Amino acid sequence: MILWNQKPYHSFDYMLKKRFGEKVYKLALDIGATCPNRDGTIGNRGCIFCSAGGSGDFAGDRMLSVTDQIERQKEQILQKRPVHKFISYFQAYTSTYLPFSRFQAQLEEAVRHPDIAAVSIGTRPDCLGISPAKSGGSERILCDPGILDFLSRMNQIKPVWVELGLQTIHESTASYIRRGYPLRCFDAAVSELQKRGLETIVHLILGLPGESPDDVFQTISYINSSHIQGVKLQLLHVLKGTDLARDYEDGQFSVLSQEEYLDLLIGCIARLDPEIVIHRVTGDGPKDLLIAPLWSSAKRTVLNELHRQMKLRGVWQGRDYTP
Repeated sequence: MILWNQKPYHSFDYMLKKRFGEKVYKLALDIGATCPNRDGTIGNRGCIFCSAGGSGDFAGDRMLSVTDQIERQKEQILQKRPVHKFISYFQAYTSTYLPFSRFQAQLEEAVRHPDIAAVSIGTRPDCLGISPAKSGGSERILCDPGILDFLSRMNQIKPVWVELGLQTIHESTASYIRRGYPLRCFDAAVSELQKRGLETIVHLILGLPGESPDDVFQTISYINSSHIQGVKLQLLHVLKGTDLARDYEDGQFSVLSQEEYLDLLIGCIARLDPEIVIHRVTGDGPKDLLIAPLWSSAKRTVLNELHRQMKLRGVWQGRDYTP
C-alpha cells in the first residue's frame, strides 16, 4: 500500500508540510462578493444546494478588512496551537465577481500579509474574464478580462490557487442543481489557468440526486484528464433554506448513508491520479443549518472509518488509476 505520511491518499496536509515545511492553517475570508447566479445575471436563487451564506458559512465577517479578518482568526488559532503560516481562503460566494479594482486591493492585501503563505480563491469558471467565444458561458464577460493576468502576477509573489465549483460533468445534473454554465466553460477556465501557471482545485459533490457511482467515476476520470492540481470531494449536504431542502422534504431523493458514502468515496480515491492533492474528503455543514445527513457532523469518526476501511480493503489513491 502506498502511503502519504501514514495516509492512503495524497492529502492537503501532506502537501502543505512538504511545500512549506510545517503545519499551515486556512483562514476562511469573506470579501463582500456576490454571485451571478444570485444577482439576476444568470439566476436569482443560486445553486440548489447553496445556503444564504454562499458556501461561506464558516468564513469571516465581511464588514472587516482582509487584514482584520486574518488577525482575528489567527488569534483564535494561536490560542490553541503554535502556527506560523496561514492560507487566506477567499471562500464566500464568487470571490472574483467584484469590481476589478476592489478585488485587486483585497487580494494584494492578503498576498502582502507577512504570515500568509498562499492565497486560495473560490470562484466560478465563468467569472475569470474569459470571453464567451472561448468558454461557451454567459453571453457577456462577467469579470474584467485582466483578472487572470493579475492572478498570474500575484502568483509570482506568493502561491495563488484558484478553486472552481464543478460539482459534476453531467449536464443533466448540472441543470438540476442550477450550476449555470456548460462543461466547456470549465474546460476553458482550466486551460487559461494552466497557461499562466496557476494551480487549480476542483470542487466535486458526491451523492447528487440521480447520479450513480458510475456517473461519479466518470467525473473523476474527466478531472484526471484535465491535469488539475487539487480536488475537494464533498458529501452532498441538505441545508435549511435551500431549494434542495424542499426537494428532500418532498421525498424526491434520499441522502447517502455513511456506509454508502465511504464506498463511493473509496472508489473515487482509488481511481484518482495520485499526483492530485485531495483537499477534502467529506465536509461538515453548519450544525444549525444541517438537515441531512446528520451522521456527517461527526467528522473525525467519518475520517477514522475511511482510513480503517481503506486499510482493510487494501486501497490507496491511484490504485485503479489509468493514465
